[in-house]
Amino acid sequence: MKKIAIVGAGPAGIEAASILAKNGNEIQLFEKSSNTLSNILDKAYLFPDFSPAQELADKLNAKLLNDKIRLTCDTEIVDIKKENEEFKLVDKNGKTYIADSVLITTGYTLFDAHRKEELGYGIYKGVITSLDLERMIRHKQISTFIGELPKRVVFLQCVGSRDEKSGNHYCSKVCCVTAVKQAIEVRKMIPDAEIYIYYMDLRMWGQGFEEMYREAQEKYDIRFVRGRISEASATFDGRVQIKSEDTLIGQPLKMTTDLLVLMAGMEPSQGTRTLAERCGIAGDYRFIATQGPHTNDNLTSVDGIFVAGSAKRPMSVRDTLTDAAAAALAMM
Repeated sequence: MKKIAIVGAGPAGIEAASILAKNGNEIQLFEKSSNTLSNILDKAYLFPDFSPAQELADKLNAKLLNDKIRLTCDTEIVDIKKENEEFKLVDKNGKTYIADSVLITTGYTLFDAHRKEELGYGIYKGVITSLDLERMIRHKQISTFIGELPKRVVFLQCVGSRDEKSGNHYCSKVCCVTAVKQAIEVRKMIPDAEIYIYYMDLRMWGQGFEEMYREAQEKYDIRFVRGRISEASATFDGRVQIKSEDTLIGQPLKMTTDLLVLMAGMEPSQGTRTLAERCGIAGDYRFIATQGPHTNDNLTSVDGIFVAGSAKRPMSVRDTLTDAAAAALAMM
Protein backbone atom coordinates (compact mmCIF):
# COMPACT_ATOMS: atom_id res chain seq x y z
CA MET A 1 0.00 0.00 0.00
CA LYS A 2 1.26 3.44 -0.96
CA LYS A 3 0.40 6.86 0.44
CA ILE A 4 -0.29 8.98 -2.64
CA ALA A 5 -0.90 12.72 -2.81
CA ILE A 6 -2.96 14.12 -5.68
CA VAL A 7 -2.95 17.87 -6.24
CA GLY A 8 -6.11 19.11 -7.93
CA ALA A 9 -9.66 17.75 -7.56
CA GLY A 10 -10.83 18.14 -11.12
CA PRO A 11 -11.85 15.24 -13.35
CA ALA A 12 -8.28 13.93 -13.67
CA GLY A 13 -7.61 14.06 -9.94
CA ILE A 14 -10.88 12.41 -8.97
CA GLU A 15 -10.68 9.67 -11.61
CA ALA A 16 -7.10 8.79 -10.67
CA ALA A 17 -7.91 8.90 -6.94
CA SER A 18 -10.80 6.47 -7.44
CA ILE A 19 -8.71 3.95 -9.38
CA LEU A 20 -5.75 4.14 -7.02
CA ALA A 21 -7.97 3.80 -3.93
CA LYS A 22 -9.73 0.75 -5.36
CA ASN A 23 -6.30 -0.85 -5.64
CA GLY A 24 -5.61 -0.38 -1.93
CA ASN A 25 -3.67 2.90 -1.86
CA GLU A 26 -4.24 5.69 0.67
CA ILE A 27 -5.10 8.90 -1.20
CA GLN A 28 -4.80 12.48 0.01
CA LEU A 29 -6.57 14.68 -2.57
CA PHE A 30 -5.90 18.41 -2.33
CA GLU A 31 -8.07 21.14 -3.86
CA LYS A 32 -7.27 24.84 -3.57
CA SER A 33 -10.90 26.02 -3.94
CA SER A 34 -13.83 25.21 -1.71
CA ASN A 35 -15.40 22.75 -4.19
CA THR A 36 -14.32 20.06 -6.60
CA LEU A 37 -14.74 20.19 -10.39
CA SER A 38 -15.00 23.98 -10.77
CA ASN A 39 -14.21 23.87 -14.51
CA ILE A 40 -16.88 21.23 -15.11
CA LEU A 41 -19.51 23.09 -13.12
CA ASP A 42 -18.94 26.25 -15.16
CA LYS A 43 -20.47 24.37 -18.09
CA ALA A 44 -24.12 23.80 -18.96
CA TYR A 45 -23.81 20.89 -21.40
CA LEU A 46 -20.93 18.80 -22.68
CA PHE A 47 -20.03 17.89 -26.26
CA PRO A 48 -20.69 15.89 -28.32
CA ASP A 49 -23.86 14.48 -26.71
CA PHE A 50 -25.13 17.65 -24.95
CA SER A 51 -25.35 15.79 -21.65
CA PRO A 52 -25.71 18.05 -18.58
CA ALA A 53 -22.37 18.89 -16.98
CA GLN A 54 -23.96 18.45 -13.56
CA GLU A 55 -24.62 14.77 -14.30
CA LEU A 56 -20.94 14.12 -14.96
CA ALA A 57 -19.96 16.11 -11.86
CA ASP A 58 -22.32 14.02 -9.73
CA LYS A 59 -20.90 10.77 -11.11
CA LEU A 60 -17.33 11.88 -10.49
CA ASN A 61 -18.01 13.19 -6.99
CA ALA A 62 -19.66 9.86 -6.14
CA LYS A 63 -16.29 8.20 -6.78
CA LEU A 64 -14.88 10.08 -3.80
CA LEU A 65 -17.08 8.04 -1.44
CA ASN A 66 -14.23 5.73 -0.55
CA ASP A 67 -12.67 5.37 2.90
CA LYS A 68 -9.22 5.42 1.36
CA ILE A 69 -9.71 8.87 -0.18
CA ARG A 70 -9.34 11.94 2.01
CA LEU A 71 -10.37 15.16 0.25
CA THR A 72 -8.94 18.40 1.60
CA CYS A 73 -10.41 21.57 0.06
CA ASP A 74 -9.29 25.18 0.51
CA THR A 75 -5.72 23.91 0.49
CA GLU A 76 -3.30 25.22 -2.14
CA ILE A 77 -0.12 23.21 -2.55
CA VAL A 78 2.69 25.57 -3.55
CA ASP A 79 5.77 23.36 -3.33
CA ILE A 80 6.76 19.69 -3.52
CA LYS A 81 10.16 18.55 -2.28
CA LYS A 82 11.70 15.10 -2.44
CA GLU A 83 13.49 14.08 0.75
CA ASN A 84 15.09 10.63 0.66
CA GLU A 85 12.30 8.33 -0.60
CA GLU A 86 9.41 10.56 0.47
CA PHE A 87 7.79 13.73 -0.82
CA LYS A 88 6.97 16.72 1.34
CA LEU A 89 4.12 18.86 0.05
CA VAL A 90 3.83 22.40 1.37
CA ASP A 91 0.64 24.46 1.28
CA LYS A 92 0.46 28.25 1.11
CA ASN A 93 0.14 28.44 4.92
CA GLY A 94 3.34 26.48 5.42
CA LYS A 95 1.70 23.24 6.53
CA THR A 96 3.41 20.09 5.26
CA TYR A 97 2.12 16.70 4.14
CA ILE A 98 4.07 13.50 3.46
CA ALA A 99 3.50 11.07 0.56
CA ASP A 100 5.27 8.22 -1.18
CA SER A 101 4.44 9.62 -4.63
CA VAL A 102 2.60 12.60 -6.11
CA LEU A 103 0.20 13.10 -9.01
CA ILE A 104 -0.26 16.66 -10.27
CA THR A 105 -3.67 17.34 -11.82
CA THR A 106 -3.84 21.12 -11.43
CA GLY A 107 -5.41 21.67 -14.83
CA TYR A 108 -5.93 24.80 -16.88
CA THR A 109 -7.34 28.28 -16.84
CA LEU A 110 -8.85 30.22 -19.73
CA PHE A 111 -6.81 32.78 -21.60
CA ASP A 112 -7.50 36.27 -20.26
CA ALA A 113 -9.31 37.96 -23.15
CA HIS A 114 -8.46 41.41 -21.73
CA ARG A 115 -5.03 40.84 -23.28
CA LYS A 116 -6.58 41.15 -26.76
CA GLU A 117 -7.43 44.84 -26.49
CA GLU A 118 -8.33 45.13 -30.17
CA LEU A 119 -11.30 42.82 -29.56
CA GLY A 120 -12.77 45.01 -26.84
CA TYR A 121 -13.33 42.56 -23.99
CA GLY A 122 -13.89 44.57 -20.82
CA ILE A 123 -14.34 47.70 -22.95
CA TYR A 124 -17.54 47.05 -24.90
CA LYS A 125 -20.39 45.38 -23.05
CA GLY A 126 -21.41 43.34 -26.08
CA VAL A 127 -18.08 41.48 -26.10
CA ILE A 128 -18.10 38.38 -23.90
CA THR A 129 -16.10 35.17 -23.59
CA SER A 130 -17.18 31.58 -24.17
CA LEU A 131 -17.26 31.13 -20.38
CA ASP A 132 -19.57 34.14 -19.98
CA LEU A 133 -21.92 32.66 -22.58
CA GLU A 134 -21.74 29.21 -20.99
CA ARG A 135 -22.96 30.70 -17.72
CA MET A 136 -25.83 32.42 -19.55
CA ILE A 137 -26.78 29.10 -21.13
CA ARG A 138 -26.52 27.37 -17.77
CA HIS A 139 -29.00 29.86 -16.30
CA LYS A 140 -31.14 29.75 -19.47
CA GLN A 141 -30.90 33.49 -20.01
CA ILE A 142 -28.98 34.75 -23.04
CA SER A 143 -29.29 38.51 -23.30
CA THR A 144 -27.52 41.74 -24.18
CA PHE A 145 -26.38 44.10 -21.44
CA ILE A 146 -29.74 45.91 -21.66
CA GLY A 147 -31.64 42.69 -21.12
CA GLU A 148 -32.80 42.06 -24.69
CA LEU A 149 -32.53 38.87 -26.71
CA PRO A 150 -29.65 39.18 -29.18
CA LYS A 151 -30.71 39.20 -32.82
CA ARG A 152 -27.21 38.36 -34.01
CA VAL A 153 -24.45 36.43 -32.26
CA VAL A 154 -20.91 36.12 -33.63
CA PHE A 155 -18.32 33.63 -32.35
CA LEU A 156 -14.60 34.19 -32.89
CA GLN A 157 -12.24 31.22 -32.69
CA CYS A 158 -8.61 31.02 -31.53
CA VAL A 159 -8.55 33.86 -29.00
CA GLY A 160 -5.28 33.32 -27.17
CA SER A 161 -4.38 30.16 -29.11
CA ARG A 162 -2.42 29.78 -32.37
CA ASP A 163 -1.59 33.44 -31.83
CA GLU A 164 1.82 35.04 -32.26
CA LYS A 165 0.79 38.16 -30.33
CA SER A 166 -0.28 36.30 -27.21
CA GLY A 167 2.73 33.99 -27.39
CA ASN A 168 0.63 30.82 -27.50
CA HIS A 169 1.41 29.00 -30.73
CA TYR A 170 -0.41 25.80 -29.78
CA CYS A 171 -4.00 24.79 -30.52
CA SER A 172 -6.29 24.56 -27.47
CA LYS A 173 -8.08 21.63 -29.09
CA VAL A 174 -11.60 22.15 -27.70
CA CYS A 175 -12.45 25.71 -28.80
CA CYS A 176 -13.76 24.74 -32.25
CA VAL A 177 -16.17 22.13 -30.99
CA THR A 178 -17.17 24.32 -28.04
CA ALA A 179 -18.18 27.12 -30.42
CA VAL A 180 -20.26 24.69 -32.47
CA LYS A 181 -21.90 23.33 -29.31
CA GLN A 182 -22.65 26.79 -27.97
CA ALA A 183 -23.97 28.03 -31.32
CA ILE A 184 -26.44 25.13 -31.38
CA GLU A 185 -27.47 25.91 -27.81
CA VAL A 186 -28.05 29.56 -28.74
CA ARG A 187 -30.13 28.47 -31.73
CA LYS A 188 -32.30 26.25 -29.49
CA MET A 189 -32.89 29.11 -27.07
CA ILE A 190 -33.24 31.91 -29.64
CA PRO A 191 -34.62 30.34 -32.85
CA ASP A 192 -34.71 33.61 -34.83
CA ALA A 193 -31.15 34.77 -34.12
CA GLU A 194 -28.48 35.04 -36.85
CA ILE A 195 -25.44 33.06 -35.74
CA TYR A 196 -21.96 33.22 -37.27
CA ILE A 197 -18.71 31.45 -36.41
CA TYR A 198 -15.45 33.05 -37.63
CA TYR A 199 -12.60 30.54 -37.83
CA MET A 200 -9.09 30.06 -39.20
CA ASP A 201 -9.76 26.38 -39.81
CA LEU A 202 -12.02 23.98 -37.96
CA ARG A 203 -10.39 21.17 -36.02
CA MET A 204 -12.97 18.55 -35.09
CA TRP A 205 -10.75 16.24 -33.09
CA GLY A 206 -13.10 13.66 -31.60
CA GLN A 207 -15.70 11.04 -32.38
CA GLY A 208 -19.00 12.71 -33.20
CA PHE A 209 -17.47 16.18 -33.56
CA GLU A 210 -17.51 16.34 -37.36
CA GLU A 211 -21.12 15.13 -37.37
CA MET A 212 -22.06 17.89 -34.93
CA TYR A 213 -20.38 20.48 -37.17
CA ARG A 214 -22.37 19.28 -40.21
CA GLU A 215 -25.58 19.27 -38.21
CA ALA A 216 -24.89 22.85 -37.09
CA GLN A 217 -24.99 23.92 -40.73
CA GLU A 218 -27.70 21.66 -42.09
CA LYS A 219 -30.16 21.57 -39.20
CA TYR A 220 -29.45 24.73 -37.19
CA ASP A 221 -28.42 27.16 -39.95
CA ILE A 222 -25.17 28.20 -38.26
CA ARG A 223 -23.09 30.23 -40.72
CA PHE A 224 -19.35 29.71 -40.88
CA VAL A 225 -16.95 32.41 -42.10
CA ARG A 226 -13.31 31.57 -42.73
CA GLY A 227 -11.42 34.60 -41.50
CA ARG A 228 -10.13 36.52 -38.49
CA ILE A 229 -11.67 39.56 -36.84
CA SER A 230 -9.07 42.30 -36.70
CA GLU A 231 -10.95 44.88 -34.66
CA ALA A 232 -14.12 45.44 -32.66
CA SER A 233 -15.68 48.80 -31.78
CA ALA A 234 -18.90 50.14 -30.32
CA THR A 235 -21.81 51.55 -32.32
CA PHE A 236 -24.03 54.43 -31.23
CA ASP A 237 -26.80 52.01 -30.16
CA GLY A 238 -24.53 49.85 -28.00
CA ARG A 239 -23.92 47.05 -30.47
CA VAL A 240 -20.49 45.84 -31.60
CA GLN A 241 -19.05 46.50 -35.04
CA ILE A 242 -16.43 44.06 -36.26
CA LYS A 243 -13.92 44.33 -39.07
CA SER A 244 -12.69 41.15 -40.68
CA GLU A 245 -11.80 39.43 -43.92
CA ASP A 246 -13.41 36.44 -45.56
CA THR A 247 -10.23 34.62 -46.57
CA LEU A 248 -12.09 32.23 -48.87
CA ILE A 249 -13.24 35.02 -51.19
CA GLY A 250 -10.53 37.54 -50.28
CA GLN A 251 -12.97 40.30 -49.35
CA PRO A 252 -12.97 42.61 -46.31
CA LEU A 253 -16.12 42.45 -44.20
CA LYS A 254 -17.91 44.71 -41.74
CA MET A 255 -20.70 43.46 -39.53
CA THR A 256 -22.57 44.61 -36.45
CA THR A 257 -23.60 42.14 -33.78
CA ASP A 258 -25.38 42.16 -30.46
CA LEU A 259 -22.93 39.69 -28.91
CA LEU A 260 -19.36 38.94 -29.90
CA VAL A 261 -18.28 35.71 -28.20
CA LEU A 262 -14.52 35.23 -27.84
CA MET A 263 -13.54 31.55 -27.75
CA ALA A 264 -10.76 31.80 -25.19
CA GLY A 265 -8.13 29.10 -25.32
CA MET A 266 -6.55 27.06 -22.53
CA GLU A 267 -3.49 28.10 -20.57
CA PRO A 268 -1.86 26.32 -17.61
CA SER A 269 -3.52 27.23 -14.33
CA GLN A 270 -1.58 29.22 -11.76
CA GLY A 271 -1.22 26.04 -9.72
CA THR A 272 0.22 24.22 -12.72
CA ARG A 273 2.69 27.03 -13.37
CA THR A 274 3.77 27.22 -9.73
CA LEU A 275 4.42 23.51 -9.31
CA ALA A 276 6.03 23.18 -12.72
CA GLU A 277 8.55 25.85 -11.75
CA ARG A 278 9.11 24.75 -8.15
CA CYS A 279 9.61 21.10 -9.10
CA GLY A 280 11.76 21.87 -12.15
CA ILE A 281 9.37 20.12 -14.54
CA ALA A 282 8.15 23.05 -16.64
CA GLY A 283 7.75 22.48 -20.36
CA ASP A 284 6.50 24.51 -23.30
CA TYR A 285 4.21 27.42 -22.41
CA ARG A 286 4.64 26.55 -18.69
CA PHE A 287 2.59 23.38 -18.86
CA ILE A 288 4.22 20.40 -17.09
CA ALA A 289 6.64 18.44 -19.27
CA THR A 290 6.49 14.64 -19.46
CA GLN A 291 9.21 12.16 -20.34
CA GLY A 292 7.68 11.46 -23.74
CA PRO A 293 4.46 11.68 -25.75
CA HIS A 294 3.78 7.93 -25.83
CA THR A 295 4.63 5.32 -23.18
CA ASN A 296 6.03 7.79 -20.61
CA ASP A 297 3.45 10.54 -21.01
CA ASN A 298 2.42 10.53 -17.33
CA LEU A 299 5.98 10.53 -15.97
CA THR A 300 7.97 13.70 -15.25
CA SER A 301 11.73 14.11 -14.96
CA VAL A 302 11.40 13.75 -11.17
CA ASP A 303 11.06 10.09 -10.19
CA GLY A 304 7.85 9.74 -8.18
CA ILE A 305 6.08 12.84 -9.51
CA PHE A 306 3.43 12.11 -12.13
CA VAL A 307 1.07 14.33 -14.12
CA ALA A 308 -2.31 13.86 -15.78
CA GLY A 309 -4.87 15.90 -17.68
CA SER A 310 -4.63 19.47 -18.89
CA ALA A 311 -1.79 20.30 -16.54
CA LYS A 312 0.42 19.04 -19.38
CA ARG A 313 -1.52 20.22 -22.45
CA PRO A 314 -5.06 21.18 -23.53
CA MET A 315 -7.47 18.23 -23.35
CA SER A 316 -11.15 17.50 -23.60
CA VAL A 317 -12.93 16.03 -20.57
CA ARG A 318 -13.05 12.63 -22.26
CA ASP A 319 -9.31 12.67 -22.97
CA THR A 320 -8.63 13.88 -19.43
CA LEU A 321 -10.45 10.95 -17.86
CA THR A 322 -8.60 8.48 -20.08
CA ASP A 323 -5.28 10.10 -19.24
CA ALA A 324 -6.05 9.98 -15.52
CA ALA A 325 -6.62 6.22 -15.76
CA ALA A 326 -3.27 5.87 -17.55
CA ALA A 327 -1.56 7.88 -14.81
CA ALA A 328 -3.08 5.70 -12.09
CA LEU A 329 -1.82 2.58 -13.88
CA ALA A 330 1.67 4.09 -14.17
CA MET A 331 1.73 4.80 -10.42
CA MET A 332 0.83 1.27 -9.30
